Amino acid sequence: MNQAKIKLYNTLTKKKEEFSPINKEEVRIYSCGPTVYNYAHIGNLRAYVFTDVLRKTLEYSGFKVRQIMNITDIGHLSSDADSGDDKMTKGLQRERKELNLKNMRELAEFYTEKFKEDLKSLNIELPNGLYFASDYIEEDINLIKRLDEKKYTYKISDGIYFDISKMHDYGILWGGKRIHNEEETRIKKNNEKKNPKDFALWKFSNEIGFPSPWGTGFPGWHIECSAMSMKFLGEQFDIHTGGIEHIDTHHTNEIAQSECATGKKPFVRYWMHNEWVLFGEKKIAKSNNSFIKLNDLKEKKIDPIAYRFLILMANYGSKMNFSWDALEGAEIALKRLYRLYLDLGEDVGDINKHYIQKFKNYLEDDLDTPRTLTVVWDLLKDLSTDESGNISNADKKATILDFDKVLGLGFENLKEEIIPIEINKIAKEREEARKNKNFVKSDELRKKINSLNYDIKDFEGGYKIFKK
Repeated sequence: MNQAKIKLYNTLTKKKEEFSPINKEEVRIYSCGPTVYNYAHIGNLRAYVFTDVLRKTLEYSGFKVRQIMNITDIGHLSSDADSGDDKMTKGLQRERKELNLKNMRELAEFYTEKFKEDLKSLNIELPNGLYFASDYIEEDINLIKRLDEKKYTYKISDGIYFDISKMHDYGILWGGKRIHNEEETRIKKNNEKKNPKDFALWKFSNEIGFPSPWGTGFPGWHIECSAMSMKFLGEQFDIHTGGIEHIDTHHTNEIAQSECATGKKPFVRYWMHNEWVLFGEKKIAKSNNSFIKLNDLKEKKIDPIAYRFLILMANYGSKMNFSWDALEGAEIALKRLYRLYLDLGEDVGDINKHYIQKFKNYLEDDLDTPRTLTVVWDLLKDLSTDESGNISNADKKATILDFDKVLGLGFENLKEEIIPIEINKIAKEREEARKNKNFVKSDELRKKINSLNYDIKDFEGGYKIFKK
């Protein structure tokens, strides 16, 4: 397949740009992964649906992709401003486990497996590499040494810091307009720092940690991503993804330390960020320990794919309002799509070029998934003809399956359910009432079927039963 012309919004340049990889043979993507001290919440998971759609769009459009993701199991403090408690330490305290590296790794491995289960439930393809930060301490140390040799660092009582005054374009990602961070106002400032925005490369620890030339401790959260991305993707690569909350601190500091260490610009060509998921007026977060997990959806008998569908109904760069009503509405709409698809029959025909082109045009315009979904609906409802004649049900099915290589809504695995004997018996009784023109009884029996969570659709010469 020829590589398509894809336009993506680049946070670095603040505009949509035609995507062109550094190496035409392979697109290299680094995606910020989770800090595994607790379960992921549904706000976190939006980021991974976004990166999954990005990756699948690139592959669908003819690119070969290598995607790497980190698992942060050390060094991430509760404030991005290098203050507060270590998140993994908080996780051990919450679960009343002794503070040591063994327990920290066990905690990380447990929540990493839960994270991977969430990805599977959402039809998110695992990245080509998923790596624990604690396995790459040597790479962190070597990168800090490079910065130290170039005089970008200084030492204070709690660690080794990067001096942002040495970088003339520090903050280029956010354009000098700092995003307000309420948490920073609650954290006591470190008066030893030369500049409040100077950030930790290595933090000392008197409790547990790793040996380094500067003392026992942990790498700073930002240095982990630079060291790991460069190890697996090179000193310059194509796309870096993450949530918008990473723009003003985490990703800004990645750019600073990476470009100053290597002397190469840019570190990343395209920075892409997804917006938050809001519950009411507030961002969904772990801070109050009452966040919504994917398992909460399952406990309410809601298929997680309905949440993926809800995410696809909004552009990745716009805020998304979550409510249980909205999710239930998305599930109803998704089930209707499934029903329309199953009604197409067993045969799979040829992909319809007209609809594929419409789908690709929207997808390649900065991943416009809301408009791609309108193409799905239009195709399933299409009773007209195109330039080549009628669109057969078999061709519709083939086209939907092709769309789903990116959308990931699970059409390929759909099967007609076995209808319980009791429901079939009521349906036959209803059909007999219809034949006898006893429409009052027929309506009563339909309501009875509905009350048992099934519906019935009448056709000329018959009917079909399906689960709601």
